[in-house]
Amino acid sequence: MFDTKFAIVLRQDLPVWQKLNVTAFLTSGIVAQFPDIIGEPYRDRVGNLYNPLSIQPVIVLSADQATLATIHRRTLERGVTTSLYVEEMFATGHDAANRAVFAEFAPEDARVVGIALRAEKKVVDKITKGARMHA
Repeated sequence: MFDTKFAIVLRQDLPVWQKLNVTAFLTSGIVAQFPDIIGEPYRDRVGNLYNPLSIQPVIVLSADQATLATIHRRTLERGVTTSLYVEEMFATGHDAANRAVFAEFAPEDARVVGIALRAEKKVVDKITKGARMHA
């Protein structure tokens, strides 16, 4: 049905609250990059209006730190723009602080805890090779 795949890869050893938080942040980045991924508003039987949701399923995977670093490298090598969350962002309290701490790292020393991407299915499959379905 879709030629693209929307995938999020989370570091497997994060506490559940961090996994949920990172997933929400990374999703917002993909939506900002691809606003057409958002469908029409929902309306229930009595006419109450609800926010639109993504038209495409989101695949959530998990990986260890080394695999996440490899996935990050693959995205850069293939020129796929991603949403990225590094461990140090957990210690900040707002967007400006997140961007400041993010800027302190290069790909080779970033402690990636989550990455999200949307690209052609085969490309996403190659990039995320080694990650497993999140359980």
